[in-house]
Amino acid sequence: MSASSFLEGNACVVGLQWGDEGKGKIVDFLSEQADVIVRYCGGANAGHSVMINGVKHSTHLLPVGVFREHTLNLIGNGVVLDPQKLLEEIEVNTRKGFSITPRTLKVSYKTHVVMPWHKLEDAAREAAAGAGGIGTTKRGIGPTYADKMHRTSAIRVGDLLREASLKEKIERITTDKNKVFSALYGEKPLDARTIFEEYSEYGRKIAPFVDDTGYLLIQAWRAGKKILFEGAHAALLDVDHGTYPYVTSSSCSTLGLFSGTGAPPQCVRQYIGIMKAYSTRVGGGPFPTEQDNEIGQRIRDRGNEYGTTTRRPRRCGWFDAVAVKYSVDLCGVTSVALMLLDVLSGFDQIKICTGYRVKGERIPYFRTDVETLAEVEPVYETLPGWQTDLSECRSFESLPREARDYIDRLQTLIGVPIRMVSVGPDRSATLIR
Repeated sequence: MSASSFLEGNACVVGLQWGDEGKGKIVDFLSEQADVIVRYCGGANAGHSVMINGVKHSTHLLPVGVFREHTLNLIGNGVVLDPQKLLEEIEVNTRKGFSITPRTLKVSYKTHVVMPWHKLEDAAREAAAGAGGIGTTKRGIGPTYADKMHRTSAIRVGDLLREASLKEKIERITTDKNKVFSALYGEKPLDARTIFEEYSEYGRKIAPFVDDTGYLLIQAWRAGKKILFEGAHAALLDVDHGTYPYVTSSSCSTLGLFSGTGAPPQCVRQYIGIMKAYSTRVGGGPFPTEQDNEIGQRIRDRGNEYGTTTRRPRRCGWFDAVAVKYSVDLCGVTSVALMLLDVLSGFDQIKICTGYRVKGERIPYFRTDVETLAEVEPVYETLPGWQTDLSECRSFESLPREARDYIDRLQTLIGVPIRMVSVGPDRSATLIR
């Protein structure tokens, strides 16, 4: 199976766990054959890392396709945009020699904007909640999505280009927000004039990039272009179908692709799920296979399990086949990429969670309600590990027998073929079965 075959009928890359699975690497790998890359959810709280010729590059809002000269990159309406972060990211990567211009990057005019009051609310809510907080990145993502649903207190990218109405909206919204911040959190008032001056300037700078990305997407599809949809976060963090409330605020499973871009369902035929060879999680919430011990720390150190955006240490544990099977079914996954297999080298034994028990009784499927997950006792299966360093392997056949057996067992448990295996951060360390 060649890399180009993954894009036949267009494809979506989606995380199957709690994020940080390595989606960026696979999007980058596949984007060599793609014409259009589309980001459909999340905000600057997401981060993708790509290793190119031994040099690490990161994105937070930019689609990973910006590292390919031939691609058109679209930021869809399902994203929430921090214009300051976007401009910083464009500048940083332009200095590195990547061409990010209005020809290669388009931002939907429908995309909602992260404003200063969103960041203030995010931080204030989390501080007030104390130990009961959900562990947000305090980047204003949740409050921005909330205002999107409130409608009258929202600002979209298109609004940044109309200064007269933008000024009125900022003044009105700031007046309302200041009353809330003062009453609930004792915060000092925000200055509407300062915010207007800052964000109208952002509007002038991003104006050349703003377009109707939904229209561009449909035209590309009708013209037979190869389109790759880039997910952020992961299915178990989906606001509707994840481990609520310890989730992100967007529809980050494949189900959010269509509303987040304006693409019709028949536009996508392949759904590529990304999963680590083990499990990780950031922030609060139940984590049945967590290893808060030497095993977890060993995985964390070997896998550099620290957030791309925040550098927060990730919680680490054994692979949870029950959770991943749920995501595979939910997202309609047609094939899987297994990431970071090399991290497990050196373990004498490797465990896989193949089932759950709650109060002594086996439950046959994954439940997203946190009360049930908090009571879960994982049922483990133990496989022999391997001592070989996998980082130089360049074919599936060159992997040690124990590693191939591990892959085959995971494939059986999740019910879909594992077509790609990553054994290192560089583009070349991607094995196709």
